[in-house]
Amino acid sequence: MKALARRAAGLLLGTLCLPLAAIAADTQPTHEFTLDNGLKVVVREDHRAPVVVSQIWYKVGSSYETPGQTGLSHALEHMMFKGSAKVGPGEGSRILRDLGAEENAFTSDDYTAYYQVLARDRLPVAFELEADRMASLRLPPEEFAREIEVIKEERRLRTDDKPNAKAFELFSAMAYPASGYHTPTIGWMADLERMKVEELRHWYEAWYTPNNATLVVVGDVTVDEVKGLAQKYFGAIPKRDTPPAKLPLELAEPGQRQLTLHVATQLPSLIYGFNVPGLATAQNPRSVHALRLISALLDGGYSARLPSRLERGQELVAGASSGYNAFTRGDSLFLISATPNVQQHKTLADVEKGLWEQLDELKTTPPSAAELERVRAQVIAGLVYDRDSISSQATTIGQLETVGLSWKLIDRELDELKQVTPKDIQDAARTYFTRERLSVAHVLPEESAHE
Repeated sequence: MKALARRAAGLLLGTLCLPLAAIAADTQPTHEFTLDNGLKVVVREDHRAPVVVSQIWYKVGSSYETPGQTGLSHALEHMMFKGSAKVGPGEGSRILRDLGAEENAFTSDDYTAYYQVLARDRLPVAFELEADRMASLRLPPEEFAREIEVIKEERRLRTDDKPNAKAFELFSAMAYPASGYHTPTIGWMADLERMKVEELRHWYEAWYTPNNATLVVVGDVTVDEVKGLAQKYFGAIPKRDTPPAKLPLELAEPGQRQLTLHVATQLPSLIYGFNVPGLATAQNPRSVHALRLISALLDGGYSARLPSRLERGQELVAGASSGYNAFTRGDSLFLISATPNVQQHKTLADVEKGLWEQLDELKTTPPSAAELERVRAQVIAGLVYDRDSISSQATTIGQLETVGLSWKLIDRELDELKQVTPKDIQDAARTYFTRERLSVAHVLPEESAHE
């Protein structure tokens, strides 16, 4: 939904034909410092309202896990709310709720993060609770026994009982043959069934240390007051050595792989994934920004190529989309998905042919300057609208820092997007849109399994 909102905002400003300079974000005063125990703190001032967002990011996620022990990072995220030295299970959440604060957490391949949004004068409460569970998580066995059942039910509801989600999980396992990104963040069900609370204790002790975390604070604060609070609440927590964490690098050209799945869906669909670098692993960062613009060029709203050509023009697809996450710790995927227009008797083979025509055109004919400027304006406008939120600013900073990049990219990103040329688009397409980098999934209705 966030991606759709971003594209809608981009379309609005693109339609108004505003110059890029007119929608560039003002640079917010941003400061960083590191406590003696290794905790890095980034403070970004935004004084529009007396509100602050506090986030703590740990450099651990499902890409750090090993076969047989998947789902540990996500399960530990759940257990972080089940009591520490100062509070019992759920008590911290009740304290924050009584203060009118919003709190939650999330786990991904690359990180686990916890956040609170609250009035600026309540920030010490958030710091005290967060430092307490960093230093003294309890992990009661009876709480784990209940929570692991919640996690298994979450997996059933979000993946096992959702055909498209299940298909994408199996597709990802194939598309990442060499890196930990083939592991689902929630974990495989077999591993959830045999998970022990002692494994979570080991995982917590290995990764939840101040020198493996970044504290991000955005809002109506100054760096001096945050520095004092950070030292007061986090400064005494000792640092510990963490296990070695290698980048999730992929085979550059694994060869074309294909998967056929029969699931409980009414319409067939297609998933394409090209193995590509992310910004943290790319030799040429401009090629990464070119891929970001290619994604918007293909699927950046009503006038983008996939909807205008394949959906409305050729009536080849009932829908198509593209996506690319450049901000990963390791190598990434450039994704394209599509559903054939079965009312026009189109097949998956027809869709694949049409997609390759679009990709090959990018290789042979660079986009016009006008088309590239329109797409660039949409992308930049979406970023600027996104950053109007202090929560979005904090999340961007935390993600960049945790995947091995720098928060400073948030203030350079727009200029780097502006430097991408039509030739850069063509070069990226030629380099990355090859069958040697391609994974394909054909997702078919169950009733055609016998055919």
